[in-house]
Amino acid sequence: MRASGRLQLYSIILLFLATFTAAWPWPRWLPDLDTLVVRADPSDSPSPPAPTETGNSSPKSTGDNKSQSGSSLPSKSGSVSPSRTGSKTGSITAAPTKGDSDTSDGNSSSTTYRTQYDPQIRPGGVSLLEPAITAGPQFYKVDDWVTFAWNYTSLLGTPKAVNVMATCTTNSQLYTIASNQTVSNATNTVYWDTGAYQTTAIASPLIVGIYTLIIYDADTEMTAPPEPGYLAPYNQYTFGMYTKQPYSEPTPGYRCATCSGALSDTERRALGMVLGMGVLTVFSFTWFVTGLQVIW
Repeated sequence: MRASGRLQLYSIILLFLATFTAAWPWPRWLPDLDTLVVRADPSDSPSPPAPTETGNSSPKSTGDNKSQSGSSLPSKSGSVSPSRTGSKTGSITAAPTKGDSDTSDGNSSSTTYRTQYDPQIRPGGVSLLEPAITAGPQFYKVDDWVTFAWNYTSLLGTPKAVNVMATCTTNSQLYTIASNQTVSNATNTVYWDTGAYQTTAIASPLIVGIYTLIIYDADTEMTAPPEPGYLAPYNQYTFGMYTKQPYSEPTPGYRCATCSGALSDTERRALGMVLGMGVLTVFSFTWFVTGLQVIW
């Protein structure tokens, strides 16, 4: 009983001292209370950084969350789902589309590879057969058929097709004779119906002038530089084109001076004046001589 009584007395004394010291002001001779105990300010606490996407489609949960190992959902760290197109920084990438060729830099592009021949091999050319170059320049009337025939020389890389064009030096216009012409080992021939072309070519009709024949590989440009073994653009033959003119009818009242031997009115007047002046000169000279008795 005495022990329990003493314990109760000590408890009352401690409670009294605690209440007294809590109500008593902080002594001046002690350091400031703020330097000993600093109250936490929720406004100064740093905010957690926003999650960023670096290879993950969603931020990874941390802290005391339960581990998701063993769950049915797949892990999202490292790469995105294969069903999505492309990838971010993971190891799964989208499959390349058909028609694209792989290149060393990873880009998809269609590249046509051509066989490279020895630079000492001369480029391929065209030997024109019709019209014959030895016959000189030919002139064709617009509305007629024009035939061009040729063979290939020194050709190692056969083109898939060629384009046959004509350009006029007067208006620098380009005219299509045949496009994607099939290349064969035999003589190659094209037939140009200038009459049908003139009927449909309203924007760029054929005009009178000198034209240059151009034959080049359809897979290259018309001004492409020659390559060893491949067809070089041919532009060595020129020809002329002209249009028919309607027959002119004589103007009413017009007389051709060389069509008959008759004199014209102007010529008759001139001849009459010459004869009149001659007669007048003879009579005046005779009167002058006889009247003044110059001759006796």
